[in-house]
Amino acid sequence: MGRLGLLDPDAEKNLSDLGWNNEESIELLWALSRSPDADLALRAIVRMRSQVGDDWSEIDTLLRTDKGFRGRFLAVLGSSDALGDHMVAEPEAWRRLIPAELPDTDEINRQMLAAVDAVAEPGETERGNKIYRAGFSGPKAVVALRAAYRNLVLQVAAHDVASTVEDEPVIWFPEIGALLADLADAALTAALAVAFREVCGDKPIPVRLAVIAMGKCGARELNYVSDVDVVFVSEPADGTSARIAGEMMRVGSLAFFEVDAALRPEGKSGALTRTLDSHVAYYNRWAKTWEFQAQLKARPMTGDMELGQRYHDAINPMVWQASERDDFVPEVQAMRRRVESLVPEEERDRNLKLGSGSIRDVEFAVQMLQMVHGRVDESLRVRSTVEALDALTAGGYVGRDDGANLNASYQFLRLLEHRLQLQRMSRTHLLPELDDDDNMRWLARAAHIRREGDLDATSVLRRQIKHQSLRVRRLHQKLFYRPLLEAAVRLDTTELTLTDESAQRRLSALGYAQPERALSHIRALASASGRRGQVQRLILPQLLEYIGDTPDPDAGLLNYRRLCDVMDNDWFLRLLRDDGVVAARLMHVLGTSEYIANLLMRSPEVINLYTDGADGPRLCEVRPEDVAKGLVASTVRQPDLRRAVAAARSHRRAELARIASADVLGLLDVPQVCEALSSVWAAVLNAALTFAIQDSERVEGRAAPARIAVIGMGRLGGGELGYGSDADVLFVCQPNPGEDETKAVRWAQTIAEVVRSMLGTPSDDPPLIVDTGLRPEGRNGPVVRTLAAYAAYYEQWAQAWEVQALLRAHQVAGDEDLGIEFLHMADRIRYPEGGVSADSVKEIRRIKARVDAERLPRGADPATHTKLGRGGLADIEWTVQLLQLKYGHRYQSLHNTSTLQSLDAIGSAELLAEDDVALLKDAWITATKARNCLVLVRGKPVDQLPGPGKQLRQIAFAAGWPEDQAAEFLDHYLRVTRRAKAVVLKVFGA
Repeated sequence: MGRLGLLDPDAEKNLSDLGWNNEESIELLWALSRSPDADLALRAIVRMRSQVGDDWSEIDTLLRTDKGFRGRFLAVLGSSDALGDHMVAEPEAWRRLIPAELPDTDEINRQMLAAVDAVAEPGETERGNKIYRAGFSGPKAVVALRAAYRNLVLQVAAHDVASTVEDEPVIWFPEIGALLADLADAALTAALAVAFREVCGDKPIPVRLAVIAMGKCGARELNYVSDVDVVFVSEPADGTSARIAGEMMRVGSLAFFEVDAALRPEGKSGALTRTLDSHVAYYNRWAKTWEFQAQLKARPMTGDMELGQRYHDAINPMVWQASERDDFVPEVQAMRRRVESLVPEEERDRNLKLGSGSIRDVEFAVQMLQMVHGRVDESLRVRSTVEALDALTAGGYVGRDDGANLNASYQFLRLLEHRLQLQRMSRTHLLPELDDDDNMRWLARAAHIRREGDLDATSVLRRQIKHQSLRVRRLHQKLFYRPLLEAAVRLDTTELTLTDESAQRRLSALGYAQPERALSHIRALASASGRRGQVQRLILPQLLEYIGDTPDPDAGLLNYRRLCDVMDNDWFLRLLRDDGVVAARLMHVLGTSEYIANLLMRSPEVINLYTDGADGPRLCEVRPEDVAKGLVASTVRQPDLRRAVAAARSHRRAELARIASADVLGLLDVPQVCEALSSVWAAVLNAALTFAIQDSERVEGRAAPARIAVIGMGRLGGGELGYGSDADVLFVCQPNPGEDETKAVRWAQTIAEVVRSMLGTPSDDPPLIVDTGLRPEGRNGPVVRTLAAYAAYYEQWAQAWEVQALLRAHQVAGDEDLGIEFLHMADRIRYPEGGVSADSVKEIRRIKARVDAERLPRGADPATHTKLGRGGLADIEWTVQLLQLKYGHRYQSLHNTSTLQSLDAIGSAELLAEDDVALLKDAWITATKARNCLVLVRGKPVDQLPGPGKQLRQIAFAAGWPEDQAAEFLDHYLRVTRRAKAVVLKVFGA
């Protein structure tokens, strides 16, 4: 029994009951053993024997004498539990397996129509239309249609799988898909005939109704079990046409398969039937890219075929113009992302249709290329994926080997899909678990996979699944980008290559706004001499795919070329070649952020950090304290001011590139980015101050006459700097014992000016502006004061806004002890016993009202200005600071310079409701992220979010939103800040 593949304990008894346990049955038994599931087939045969009665002897004779019948009979019973049940339930169904030939299209139509006694409407068949009226309707019609349809499916399936048992001709996937589509056409023609009977009775049919097949049915590459997508065209489009269409869908869904009209204009919310003019108007004005992509496979299916052809002739030309639409690329990318998001993570390696390296990958790529090049090449205007691949290959848009390999992989995946669906006649695309030996063994046998050498069929199947999936993934990028490279360099004369015009058309469809320039960049990169050019030609297709997934491929490719031009060696090309993670991350950054691209041109060593280390991305492994120590050490050992400035800028540049890269790649959150940027600024200040003091001591030959500390104010003091922030500081000094105070202060003033001039020297790096505008007496006051002078001023003269500014004062550089002494002094001013006066609180409210009214730049949109707009950063920070001024004397936890940490303290003290605190935190993080992304994308400090368009898409993408969700990003910003503004008004109105 084991050698025969029969593992069922009842198998021996079943064979005995059938009379198959003798020498005369050996050939029959070996045939049974070749069935995909011999036990399943044997059980079905035993059940059939009890149902067919006297016919059993005829079946038994045919099994022993007719190898073709035997192959079809045993193969289908071992492949499909559901079709076995059908043969048991319908005792005459087995006779469908006797003919050696499959029925042709006319015979399929005849059988389906005969099932409901349908006859042609007078004159319609002569005009080429498929309009019939059934002899009866209701449940009886559904039962009759179901039986006729299942009989024909049985016949197709038996011929499809027969070669797994006997040496029968293999029927390839395209032929099976076309047969199943023809069967679906016939089935819905019969269902429409029933619908005409049900709605119109014996009266004349008052409408012209055409049914358009879409999707796999339209392409004639249908599955065994699949939804059949349709669109209805009607003249007129009224209640009667809708009733007929709805009845046809109902009958079809009950008898055969789910009939789905969701691809119609406006989807399920749109009218079920429309006139031709209405369809044309919709596609001219409202249709999305995916709707034109769906029309690639549309064909008149049944009903009024003349009207259906007019529909096709009107809509199809629009398909070939869709790639020129402004939103073509983001919509196409969005479609692919939506498809991928539908697949649960745990199923992505097993889903034949939607997973990675899946059927959809092939179909999606082929349809994209058709839409791109079909505008000028009518040979590409075919429906099926296999035919389209052949046409793309013949036209030189896909390499011959690549086209053949992708075609083979596609047909292999579709074969597995068919076999999985046959098993229980269910709509599934999910492979068995790879360690599920029983189901994998069945699938291997059903797919006619045989052992190879030492590998059994199951192992061969596992290897093939992995190989084919990987090949699809690799060919996906080659399909788009390798021909572009060949078009650029014309290296391979054995391959047909794209013309420059075709290459530019493809680049345009991939998102390049200036395809001719993009092609010139590709040509320059790939034509580099020596080893560099060889590596570029190897890696460019993958890099171009990565760049194509960014919101500005033109800038990304240009930045990559600029980066290659400034590199004097090829280490980073080898890194891109050998480390796919680095390649993907670098291209993502170059196509997203002009700010980072400019930094990398001068600090390319940061690219080494784009790889993964033992504990994760190396971009996140750098510790701020190590950066600070290295920056100070490198700066102070320089022999002169010029070199010290260069060293400090070099360290800062590299660190900014690292932080910004990690930010854009989603490896750091907003608070981490702000903290890291503040740490860099503090380190730069400390390095510049230390060098200035040591240089002064070197020149004057004596120790410094005073200690100096730098107090961070504003965002620097709060550890919340953004990319475009200046460094607000106060300089405080303390003369050393025995030193003349006036001279010591004058010396400290000189040191402060040296620091400011060192860092403020114009350069190509982001500016280093040290702003002392928050000092006592503002621009008119001295830049440096002693600690006592600060204390005297604040205690006697401090205005409300100056007290408010001190709330964010924090020691950031210089003499740490002196900085702490300053903070203790400041505590008496900002957190006085009993709290600040009511007049001070009133003054803060007055100033805030004035800021709201006067500070917003002319022409700025208050809803989207990240700093001064509604619910923006200023609103949140002033709200926090007002509560600190009012309650800081009561709650020690409010003695904090960080906005976010202070909000946590406000929530813990129950000064605001938990929900209000959450709204303020969300708004602060959202506005800070948006403001940072504005700098990253634009390369310069900007506070105003743009309106809908390319620039907003870039900023949304930099903020971690899919490019096609820029509108959602903006809606989220507006919603969050609007809610936060309500909290701000509540606090300031209290």
